[in-house]
Amino acid sequence: AIVIGGMGVSQTSTEAAINKLPPEVTLAFAPQGNSLSRWAQAARRKGHEILLQIPMEPFDYPKVDPGRGTLIVDAAPDANLKVLHESMGRLTNYVGVVNYLGARFTSEDAALNPVVQDIGNRGLMYLDDGTSARGGGDALSATNKAPFAAADLMIDGVQEKSEILKSLDQLEATARAKGTAIAVGTGFDVTVEAVTEWVKGAQKRGIEIVGVASLARDPEH
Repeated sequence: AIVIGGMGVSQTSTEAAINKLPPEVTLAFAPQGNSLSRWAQAARRKGHEILLQIPMEPFDYPKVDPGRGTLIVDAAPDANLKVLHESMGRLTNYVGVVNYLGARFTSEDAALNPVVQDIGNRGLMYLDDGTSARGGGDALSATNKAPFAAADLMIDGVQEKSEILKSLDQLEATARAKGTAIAVGTGFDVTVEAVTEWVKGAQKRGIEIVGVASLARDPEH
């Protein structure tokens, strides 16, 4: 599975991602974005599965600020849930949520647990973007019976096509070794171009690209 985030922030980039990326690629929308309902409907019409990105507190907050709607460790659980629900209300038809930043928030079980519980109660999946080794989403999702998956790698830490293609080859190697693999990236033009090109070749090599929800751990098993 390949998840491309940042949808809704730039109108031109969002339109390009929806129209150019293969329909098997999952798109993640930022709650601060514009015209989200319209873009989400366009994405679904093109066959893309969609996620909602939830901004969460990083370790160097507020120097690094994920933006409006950020979940904060020191906030009361009901305050964070209110913020979460406001973000959730900006989009429909999404299969789950994925953290945006949030290395500190995801490492604090007391802060993260009410959020994962709320997500699980709605039948939504929680995707950990894999950027924080200390994220507690796996165990908390199991406790709360929420479908869970974690990304194996980020493909566009370096925004150069050759580097992104190398990362995608690494994703393929991981999938061949363990059966499945998940990558995350952002909807930069270079990322969209590289992923579109790579998927065509990968499918010819027998790699199946799937929506990320199909790789989530079933909470009932």
